[in-house]
Amino acid sequence: MTLRSALYVGSVMHRRARPKPHQLRYRVFWCLFDLDELDALPGQLRLFSHNRFNALSLHDADHGDGSSTSLREQIDRHLQAAGIDIARGPIRLLCMPRIFGYAFNPLSVYFCYTPDERLSAVLYEVHNTFHQRHIYLIPVQGAADAVIAQECRKDFYVSPFMDMDLTYSFRLSEPDDAVSVKIEVKDDTGRILTAALAGKRTALNDAELIRALATHPALTLKVIAAIHWHALVMLVKGFKLRRRPSPPRNLVTVVAVQKAAS
Repeated sequence: MTLRSALYVGSVMHRRARPKPHQLRYRVFWCLFDLDELDALPGQLRLFSHNRFNALSLHDADHGDGSSTSLREQIDRHLQAAGIDIARGPIRLLCMPRIFGYAFNPLSVYFCYTPDERLSAVLYEVHNTFHQRHIYLIPVQGAADAVIAQECRKDFYVSPFMDMDLTYSFRLSEPDDAVSVKIEVKDDTGRILTAALAGKRTALNDAELIRALATHPALTLKVIAAIHWHALVMLVKGFKLRRRPSPPRNLVTVVAVQKAAS
């Protein structure tokens, strides 16, 4: 069986422009999971399990609505509610897996395709450190370019140092030999923060998973530790805390894409 799932190794960068400069960068690896392959992957990978403990695993409850409902079923339901029909085409999730039982993904991205591999929608699943999550569902209209540009208003509290009245601008490439996602956070006067991830593809097999674990030990724990460490550094620098509002009532924000004028 030739897998459409894959491994990506690269880095994450955050660069804060205002009100004070602050920057971080760390090395990361992600898995790209074809949701239709999840039941078959454990039969090919000794180090990976689905909804069970292993060195690496994917648990459906770590994503979506947090229930045991399969991610495939959840995402299909969200697409249908948004009026998007992918006719059971592939859905591929880019995320960090659980590593020895622990998972934290600041951002997970679902790429939703029609059966002929045309990208129809992207779902950005955002997690904060308060055990809350939210999804922005943005349709892809027409043929996808090499770089996909999307935008939406911020609806969900993430950082205690960021206001709510902000806009996200996304620029991303479809996962191929490489993958990249760049997010600019803006207010009415311009850019506040740039966040980006980029990785190169390698095969998803036990040898590559061993290499990833050896070069990125305790990755998910390091990510959450880095978030809290940089929060402390920003407090020392004088960044002001913002009040945390209640999360949106609906798990998913469906972003209406304006049609180009004819």
